[in-house]
Amino acid sequence: MGVETKKMANSIATVGGDLGGRLRSWPERVRAFYSDVRTEMKKVTAPSRKEVQGTTTVVIITVFLFAFYFWVVDLVIQNSLERMLHYFSRR
Repeated sequence: MGVETKKMANSIATVGGDLGGRLRSWPERVRAFYSDVRTEMKKVTAPSRKEVQGTTTVVIITVFLFAFYFWVVDLVIQNSLERMLHYFSRR
């Protein structure tokens, strides 16, 4: 069980099931949430320009490869259907 899950379980357990207790503990839970967000955001790093260029190149090449693949599959299906329709229309 993660630390955040334990914190939430503890805060729910201490508050209990009554609505008044949950409403009174709301500001504390919001502060704890934003504190956790700030802590996690400090761990975030932006990618370098070289990393962005590399991943962009990979994405562009992948898009073209998939486009070519689907174009070939489309041609095969189209030709197969045309041949089947032509074959069955002669009968």
